[in-house]
Amino acid sequence: MIFHYYPAPEWLEPIAKIGWSGVDLFFVLSGFLIGSQLLNEFKKNNNISFRNFYVKRFFRIIPTYLVVLLIYYLLPNLREGSGMAPLWKYLTFTQNIGFDVANSSSFSHAWSLCIEEQFYLLLPILILSLFAIRLQTKAGYIIIGLVILGILLRVYNWNEYVQPLIDINKGRKMARSFFENIYYPSYNRMDGLLVGISVAAIFTFKPKIKQLLINKGNYFLLLGIVLFLLAFQINENLISYNNAVYGFPLISIAYGSMVIAALSPVCFLYKLKSKITFFIATLSYSIYLTHKLIFHIIKSEIINHELDLDPNLTFGICMFTAVIIGLLLHLTIERSFLKLRERILDGNKKRKKKLSSNTNYG
Repeated sequence: MIFHYYPAPEWLEPIAKIGWSGVDLFFVLSGFLIGSQLLNEFKKNNNISFRNFYVKRFFRIIPTYLVVLLIYYLLPNLREGSGMAPLWKYLTFTQNIGFDVANSSSFSHAWSLCIEEQFYLLLPILILSLFAIRLQTKAGYIIIGLVILGILLRVYNWNEYVQPLIDINKGRKMARSFFENIYYPSYNRMDGLLVGISVAAIFTFKPKIKQLLINKGNYFLLLGIVLFLLAFQINENLISYNNAVYGFPLISIAYGSMVIAALSPVCFLYKLKSKITFFIATLSYSIYLTHKLIFHIIKSEIINHELDLDPNLTFGICMFTAVIIGLLLHLTIERSFLKLRERILDGNKKRKKKLSSNTNYG
């Protein structure tokens, strides 16, 4: 949010510079949480229920997303950017592929949700396929190979689409090309998801290694902080060769180390209970979808009414309002559909139980 707030207050400038990496933490957490869910289900049942998984993902993601998308399309005067991608790209979660930065900057942050949805679609299939062809023991090599492939793709895309524009001093075009060809495409942003899945796989299938890791929770927290600070030095400029090539995997490994620390009972992060962070986490999805729109509306109103407000006050108003709107959206849409999801899943369980008892009786 701080990264998307421009210009950020001077005292928050260091966070704003590296704030783009928040999405990489999002990917690491998603890779771990969804990967753990699917791998544990497969370990228990030797199968994955596609129906249950996609029902869970649909009701968690789609209703709130469609409401916000509808607002963007029905109220174009509220948009924060230059325009939007075609509607079908949002509905198929392919907005991040072939992105037109110059003409589609409204609701542009949905690019990361596109990667998440593509991940949700493919991961259950990939897990079942991996076990079906008995390649699960090679999963570590496959993940390392995919990380290396991502690095090579970013090197190629940088040399092909970004460096030539730097050479002829086309700064604005160069920045657009960086985002379109390196930052947004799914095949360039797998690092965080792969790190998260790796942690999930170790914790699910390698209990001895898991125990070794969680016994060193504080060391992993320290490692994560050191790697993050190193990445901050290397990637101080988001649009740079170092960031494009090394930044994404380094940031992801740093966040992966912090996730391991947070899962370790010996680490203070594990013991830390905070109602504030729990509250923010509960509203995070609704806030994620709406915050750029809220920032734009508030700043526009301040300008239209010629209010001379302190920049820190404006920042505070924007952040507070974004949280309030996120809360309203969560209470009215998100929570309602999560309750509906639970009723549907409970109904499925009851039907299966009844069918099982009838079968046993027969």
